[in-house]
Amino acid sequence: MTDERAQARECSDASVIRGSGVGERAEVHGRFEIECVGPDGQLKWREVIDNVVATVGKNLALDSFLAGSAYTVVGPYMGLVSSTSYTAVAAGDTMTSHAGWLEAGGANAPTYSGNRKTAVWSAASAGSKALSAALSFAITSTGTVKGAFLCFGTGASATKDDTGGTLWSAGTFSTGDKAVVAADTINVSYSTSL
Repeated sequence: MTDERAQARECSDASVIRGSGVGERAEVHGRFEIECVGPDGQLKWREVIDNVVATVGKNLALDSFLAGSAYTVVGPYMGLVSSTSYTAVAAGDTMTSHAGWLEAGGANAPTYSGNRKTAVWSAASAGSKALSAALSFAITSTGTVKGAFLCFGTGASATKDDTGGTLWSAGTFSTGDKAVVAADTINVSYSTSL
């Protein structure tokens, strides 16, 4: 009697390649340009040193830029983005030109009491700056909120629908639109980093 055996084996391999998504990146770099001039007024040598900005430098930049520790800053003011006529938030948006979104609170639902909220910042740390406390929006009508934005600088105003100032940031909720009704409160925290 002959005994034959065959070992059956299966092997499969699969991989998935996905796009990296959309992201923005801001980097801060420093550059020193150094030259040595001799007693006769002649250039002895010139050197350029490109370097990475230290974290304490980033913190100082954030403190000066957003909190006005070395100058007076107008704002920053935070507002809400309405779902009304929404198509997109884009990196090229400005306060005077953001065709893909409208501000909530004034002419577009939902409305909320008072003006845009004024951002108050904690000291920068580890290259990041955050609000010292969440900003609260007391909703006064039914509507759908899409996200939030932050503006500041010359011409910026706490008045809803005002187009002055510089748009610092605008974005939408990662989990989709949020329906609200009168008497709801929306609390918004914010941080930024370099």
